[in-house]
Amino acid sequence: MSERRETKLIHTAGIDPLTGAVNVPIYLSSTFHQESIDSFGPFDYSRSGNPTRKSLEETIAKLEGGTRGLAFSSGMAAISSAFMLLKAGDHVLVSEDVYGGTYRFITEVLEKFKIDYTFVDMTDLGEVAAAFLPNTKVVYIETPSNPVMKITDIEMAAKLAKANDALTFVDNTFMTPLYQNPLELGADIVLHSATKFLSGHSDITAGLAVTKDAGLGEQLAFIQNTFGSVLGAQDSYTLIQGIKTLGARTKQSGETTARLAAYLHKHPLVEEVYYPGFSFHDGNPIHSRQASHAGCILSFRLADKDAARIFVEALEIPMFAVSLGAVESILSYPATMSHAAMPPAEREKRGITEGLLRFSAGLEHPDDLIDDFSQALEKIASAKGLSVAD
Repeated sequence: MSERRETKLIHTAGIDPLTGAVNVPIYLSSTFHQESIDSFGPFDYSRSGNPTRKSLEETIAKLEGGTRGLAFSSGMAAISSAFMLLKAGDHVLVSEDVYGGTYRFITEVLEKFKIDYTFVDMTDLGEVAAAFLPNTKVVYIETPSNPVMKITDIEMAAKLAKANDALTFVDNTFMTPLYQNPLELGADIVLHSATKFLSGHSDITAGLAVTKDAGLGEQLAFIQNTFGSVLGAQDSYTLIQGIKTLGARTKQSGETTARLAAYLHKHPLVEEVYYPGFSFHDGNPIHSRQASHAGCILSFRLADKDAARIFVEALEIPMFAVSLGAVESILSYPATMSHAAMPPAEREKRGITEGLLRFSAGLEHPDDLIDDFSQALEKIASAKGLSVAD
């Protein structure tokens, strides 16, 4: 029987074959006894492999439709390890409005390994095609992008990469395997900051990678073991539990996001709302084709930093914090949080202005969030001597 994705989220990890336990056991062991000097069992040292982590890795591989899943200590550990598949002299194409931590790694670490890079507007396939060099080996995509929610056509970008003998990496954090499956669209590696939606409770940091090709999976597994930035057994278990509730969480959060996006779009003090669920969003047709959901994140632009400060300080319900994708709503200020590593001029070029805020909807009642947003926007109007009707 063919199962829908929401069902797979709950049952993919399976039961413990030894006891029938409905939850995967937590193997809190750094090392494993071996019976023979000549041959070892499937596990010897937890950096190289742990039964709880293995269950998680097999789960995410199945959910993403890949051949090999790998769990890391953070999203950036997963992303950095994937980039370590490259060698000196290689070149990468990168979404221009990529997450700030990825931008930092590319601009400040890859250079030390003599790996070159070019940031391109991935929404413009003509610009992408023109940016390939003879030594381009990876096309790195974020879609929707963080934080201005630009949409890249994964299938077409992957075809361009393949035609130029390059791999395609896709950061799928915002969409998760529930709503978007980049490997089915031609990507070679899909990456997640599992700290976010897959965990969903602001309790762990974790990263996941899934490869389409078994050989590529072996190469990435070698890097995982060599660098050692693996996810521990306890956090692997916690993440498996988080994945099981992903469908229910994002269904409610997504409905709230859509309502808030509509509310903010109509408000006179909000200059722009970035949300791929809008039919008039530039990337909506592509996003609707390659993803089954608009997502649970939006960004919106207020007039300036002063307006953003008043709004943040007036809000009562959302957490004002780094991160996203949790049961509690989280409001972030990209300029000094997610994209603090990006120079101001580069942020401005990408639309990350001083008035930009990013919002990740949690599980609070949507009417309470709208009421909270309303009173915070009224504080801006009052401070600036404006009427909400202005």
